[in-house]
Amino acid sequence: MTSQAIERVDVFVVKAPLDIPFAFSQGWVHQRAATLVRITTKSGIQGWGEAFAQGLEPPEIAAAAVSHALVPRILGQDALSPSVLWHSMYNQTRDHGRKGSVMSAISAVDIALWDICGKHHGVPINTLLGGAFRQSVQPYATGFYRLNGQGESSRLAEEAIGHKESGFRAMKIKLGFGVRDDIAVMESIAKALDDPSIEIMVDANHAYGRRDAIRLGQALRDFDLRWYEEPVVPEDIEGYAELRRRLDVPIAGGENEHSGYGFNALFRADALDVAQPDLGSCGGFTAAKDILGMAQANGVMVNPHVWGTAIAQAASLQFISAIPVAHHSLFAAEPLLEYDISSHPFRLDLIAEPWQMVNGRVAIPTKPGLGIDINMDTIERYKTHSESFVAS
Repeated sequence: MTSQAIERVDVFVVKAPLDIPFAFSQGWVHQRAATLVRITTKSGIQGWGEAFAQGLEPPEIAAAAVSHALVPRILGQDALSPSVLWHSMYNQTRDHGRKGSVMSAISAVDIALWDICGKHHGVPINTLLGGAFRQSVQPYATGFYRLNGQGESSRLAEEAIGHKESGFRAMKIKLGFGVRDDIAVMESIAKALDDPSIEIMVDANHAYGRRDAIRLGQALRDFDLRWYEEPVVPEDIEGYAELRRRLDVPIAGGENEHSGYGFNALFRADALDVAQPDLGSCGGFTAAKDILGMAQANGVMVNPHVWGTAIAQAASLQFISAIPVAHHSLFAAEPLLEYDISSHPFRLDLIAEPWQMVNGRVAIPTKPGLGIDINMDTIERYKTHSESFVAS
């Protein structure tokens, strides 16, 4: 029986300070950072994965989880058994994991294992997931971060015009800076764009309690939003459900939820119209395919969240290509690629062939595995910590 024994695991923490810090509703971002994992099999196949480091999250937390909790579970094991290894990692960390950085660590390992599986079989990951429903995807621009805080509606309107001129036909506006300021921002952007064909989403990054989240949703009724993302904290599942009942706009969330267990609670509560697992924190491809199955059975759209490096983007592209539409029709809504346009050297410089938007679309990579080639010079340039583990 063919196998690919795991011979070595390398863990890298990379950081890049920002020349100009920016804010989302939860705080100021002063650096871009990531936890990257490289797994090498005995035959020399290498797979890459990434643990999603939230904007304010130290990447060293997930790195420690990989090094101390997960490496002992996977060294010497068969990399072609990602589901077996996923459950081994999850079961052994259940009492101190299930959420947050431990799940992000599992995600990084899982993504790397699926990358190895694709390379071993000579196919992109979407083939292993059941096939590609689409060969390209429309990206949406995620930006509209604050440089000062409130009162930036004019500058954000100019940013929207820039995205439109760059070819984006969908944009996600960062809100959560006070209901009045949020409304002023939306009105300014809508007036500047003056183009109803451009799809708009909003993201409050769970800045509000239920009452203010409902106030904002009602005030934005006429903007024809594709979705209203993270209106309340992720723990308030009933709050999500209440907003779904009381607002017309579709409710989205899930970037801060983890595994099929966590998303099962959201689906059982009828809390979401759009589920947004992040491949770098939900549990990787192994968990994402379970989440997708549950979402499909519950009539919930799946549109992955991604705010990481080119590795996370590559994982998201492979997963997006394998997502069936939630509600079939001749003109069904297709999932979009979240394209972070903020300053991020690990997005453009980390891979040999960065993504290009052509005619408003991004092509799904067709090379084996994640379909990317890593530029090690970039990792060496920004590396602040690394560890290596070799099977005895």
